[in-house]
Amino acid sequence: MSGEVAGLSAEELRGLDADVEAALDDGDESRLRILGGGEISLVLGWPPAEPAFACRRLPLFPTRARFDAYRQALADYVGALRGRGVDVVETELIPLERDDGRVAGYAAQPVLAPESLAPAVIAAADPVAGHPLVEALVETALGAVGPRLGIDAQLSNWTWEEGRLRYLDVTTPMIWDAEGRPRLDIDLLVRPLPALVRAPVRRFLGPRILDGYREWRGIANDLLGNLIKERLDPWIPVFLAPVNRELDPPLDERAVRSYYRSDARLWEWLLRFRRLDRAWQRHVRRRPYEFLLPPPVAR
Repeated sequence: MSGEVAGLSAEELRGLDADVEAALDDGDESRLRILGGGEISLVLGWPPAEPAFACRRLPLFPTRARFDAYRQALADYVGALRGRGVDVVETELIPLERDDGRVAGYAAQPVLAPESLAPAVIAAADPVAGHPLVEALVETALGAVGPRLGIDAQLSNWTWEEGRLRYLDVTTPMIWDAEGRPRLDIDLLVRPLPALVRAPVRRFLGPRILDGYREWRGIANDLLGNLIKERLDPWIPVFLAPVNRELDPPLDERAVRSYYRSDARLWEWLLRFRRLDRAWQRHVRRRPYEFLLPPPVAR
């Protein structure tokens, strides 16, 4: 996946990477232009003054071979999504090789108008009247999901502009091989976690989380729960109608809220572990912490 995001050079990305490394060294993130983020990572704008690109830095790859394997999985994932009718925003994965053999990978996309982001579109509309985005999102996500392909259909992963629905977050390639094994290097998911919890998350939690995104009930729960996180609760009944056309038994708002409470607790605990690990690394071991952490989420 290269050449899709015109205008972002490796030299410019090295400037962003230098700012990231400086922020990790001294703990001061004020030099970074933070555009947003999810449960795992931050989205950084470049150049900082007037961002034209939205970039996610992935956990450092130990070798170029591991980076190349991830890049192929990502390319195959985007291709599979597009083959199922998902309009994926142009994405470029750019490697920056380190002297020690490790590789920093950045996924870069063009910066999109904030008002085109799906949560902003929905927040500006009347839930009583509904919105064509709702049907388009549910139909698109339903068309993509299958035994070997998953999608995170949360509202925050979509844009809507002039009737065009586009998908943003592909950095967790939810694609499986013919034997049912995830193509995603799960080590990439667990590396930001403290060493003590990596093994159980890698063996039990990681695969279970991924599996939830290749079956409609799991996707629907996550989509509807995200409405609570985005303070868009009045839209839950509007989304439930099309979501439930493919579910038996159907979901109701009580089940959605129960799911969201459980999911929120999981991510809160994982972020708490990561913050404790960062404090340990910086203040006890006196060494840089190599991951940018998302801010606490108001739930």
